[in-house]
Amino acid sequence: MLQIFSYGTMKPFLVPSFPLSSFSLSSLSLSPSSLLGIGALASLTAYWLVTRPRPMRPPCDLQAQSIAVEGEPNCRRSALLKDDSLLEFYYDDTRTVYDMFQRGLRIAGSGQCLGFRKPGQPYQWISYTEVAEQAQVLGSGLLAKGCQPNPQQFVGIFAQNRPEWIISELACYTYSMAVVPLYDTLGLEAMVHILSLAEISLVICDREEKASSLLDNKEKGITPTLSCLVLFSDFSDALEERAKKCGVEVLHLSHFLCCAGHCSNVLFIYPGKPKGAMITHGNIASNTSSVIKILEGSFVIQQEDVSISYLPLAHMFERMIQVVSMFCHGARVGFYQGDISLLMDDIKTLKPTFFPVVPRLLNRIYDKIQGSVTSPLRRALLHYAVRRKQAELSSGVVRNNSLWDKLVFNRIQASLGGNLRFILTASAPISPTVLSFLRATLGCLIFEGYGQTECTAGCTFSMPGDWSAGHVGAPLPCAMVKLVDIPDMNYYAKNGEGEICIRGHSVFRGYLKDPERTTEALDSDGWLHSGDVGQWLPNGTLRIIDRKKHIFKLAQGEYIAPEKIENVYMRCVPVLQAFVHGDSLQAHLIGIVVPDPEVFVDWAKERGFMGSYEELCQNPDVKKAVLEDMTAVGKEAGLKSFEQVKDLHLHPEMFSIANGLLTPTLKSRRIDIRRVFQEQISRMYSKTAT
Repeated sequence: MLQIFSYGTMKPFLVPSFPLSSFSLSSLSLSPSSLLGIGALASLTAYWLVTRPRPMRPPCDLQAQSIAVEGEPNCRRSALLKDDSLLEFYYDDTRTVYDMFQRGLRIAGSGQCLGFRKPGQPYQWISYTEVAEQAQVLGSGLLAKGCQPNPQQFVGIFAQNRPEWIISELACYTYSMAVVPLYDTLGLEAMVHILSLAEISLVICDREEKASSLLDNKEKGITPTLSCLVLFSDFSDALEERAKKCGVEVLHLSHFLCCAGHCSNVLFIYPGKPKGAMITHGNIASNTSSVIKILEGSFVIQQEDVSISYLPLAHMFERMIQVVSMFCHGARVGFYQGDISLLMDDIKTLKPTFFPVVPRLLNRIYDKIQGSVTSPLRRALLHYAVRRKQAELSSGVVRNNSLWDKLVFNRIQASLGGNLRFILTASAPISPTVLSFLRATLGCLIFEGYGQTECTAGCTFSMPGDWSAGHVGAPLPCAMVKLVDIPDMNYYAKNGEGEICIRGHSVFRGYLKDPERTTEALDSDGWLHSGDVGQWLPNGTLRIIDRKKHIFKLAQGEYIAPEKIENVYMRCVPVLQAFVHGDSLQAHLIGIVVPDPEVFVDWAKERGFMGSYEELCQNPDVKKAVLEDMTAVGKEAGLKSFEQVKDLHLHPEMFSIANGLLTPTLKSRRIDIRRVFQEQISRMYSKTAT
């Protein structure tokens, strides 16, 4: 008997042994056609063995993605670490954002760095060398205008995403200054608070309108420290004359002269609300290093990769994407035109390989795909193809060249440029249904992360090879994550549930000149209290299950987490946006719903309702049908009776950044929505009370 070992297991199995002398080539009587057939079969077999899809090799045991710290099951760290020592740097020579860009400069040199386009035209590119030179020039000009080369010098950037934003940021880092991002949806009170708190004297703007709004505050005497405005674009003589009268100098970016300087660590300020979260270069370097560590061996960022920049640069998520995925590796970043309605055209033109997204956008893509398939046959084919691709995903295979990709998904992939290799979603929970569906249809790596500004964007990240949904991954190697009790909400760490707390190299220093709020966020042991509620899963990943900060009580004493309910309702086909409201004087919830304009009319028509989008929003029978659909989806998702809305108002205009109802990261401005719809809210409660 002959003993053979099977590949991988090395366990022997036996096959019969035969006397070789009993065989000879002359004893085989095969026709030439048979021999050709055998040869063809052998060739096909060899081709299949070479080209067959191979599963991605995970960097750790996917059933144990995090490790308990000092035997405490509710405090966990990444399984990629050898011990409880957290990761601080991945590359020894990249310990600041400046270092990271310099690394990319060494890799790419005169290669493309920042891209921009005008309507209907291809992208134009600024090279790494040109970006570095322009940052040096601008930084020198800032010094010439009285800025000091130290981390206590705060420079405001008040602009949309564009190459000059990045050049301005690098200029500050080149001379050890700190950046304070501003955006026009902050409102007057918040803007004045930030400028005063950081004692900002110089602000870099993209347009004259923004410079004018800053002069409004200066003229009122409420921002006395402001003395210089630098504009990317041309400005009128009237603006310059007006600025002179209130003691403000206005300059064009091109007017700055070059002078010498040096680089050191800086303090990075992030004012999401009227408080400044102090983020250091060490915070950014550790967070960046952790993502690189997770991806090593699975995904190599190349100089040819390109990302689309459209999420606000005033927030850490977009900034970390560019540092982590692009600049540190000499890759490229292309900016959208500044109009979100043209984003899909920008994507088709740029053909990005890297796509940072928020769940709202993925929900829109999912709904559009589902809404475009109208015939039963096509819908059945789509669902079957998705199931086949999901079966591959469950075995660890991610690809976009299968039969189903060529027959069914190629048009979907082409609508996003056709070159996507990597998608990262963050900022809010995403439906497992949507995530699994898009992983199958888009045929690229889709990772989910979780974090907040105070921990430098991320503290957990899904593991390569784990394509399951319903969690946000395991802790990043730079941080530990633990859960603590929330007795009021009946969450206890002993049950693997509680408020998510983070400690490590990525946790911020505190809020600028605000010790009271710093103490609320950071406890005496250095743990950052997130306000989110999490649950440890058996495989060591974290699931977000609730929100502590926005909870409220109904009259009967039941606690409500409105964001959780809204995320459920947004899975309804006719619902684009949802806002759930309640208070302690009322026994039930009501809702404000924006129907999806791309599917609402057809959805209503299928149910016998005719009319325009606006007319349908006014139809009480349509409202009743939408409410029934939401209730059914809520029941299927496990919402309790008191978590279901009892009435709703259909609103025909989307919540947006422009109308002040969304934050720049596309989260609901709850106070503002409540104020805008106070009349409808009062009417709904008065109706149900009678």
